[in-house]
Amino acid sequence: MSPENKEYTTEDRLRGLIDQLDAYIDHYHGGSVQFISLENNILTVRLGGACEGCSLKTATLKGWVEGTIKQFFPEITSVQLEA
Repeated sequence: MSPENKEYTTEDRLRGLIDQLDAYIDHYHGGSVQFISLENNILTVRLGGACEGCSLKTATLKGWVEGTIKQFFPEITSVQLEA
């Protein structure tokens, strides 16, 4: 199958958006965000780099990550950190 005929799953598209968020967070803040799983419209991610131990970690998760994800994927009910 040629790339232009590939049908991307929701998970594929979410991973692509998270990769873009990761590049932004890394470039401007030295942190990172990584896709972990998607189950029942709940997205689980890992924050790393400068985000580890940062007092603004929750704001990054809910504001940047979840806010951006829900703009493009309104069916996602929640974005949570890996346990």
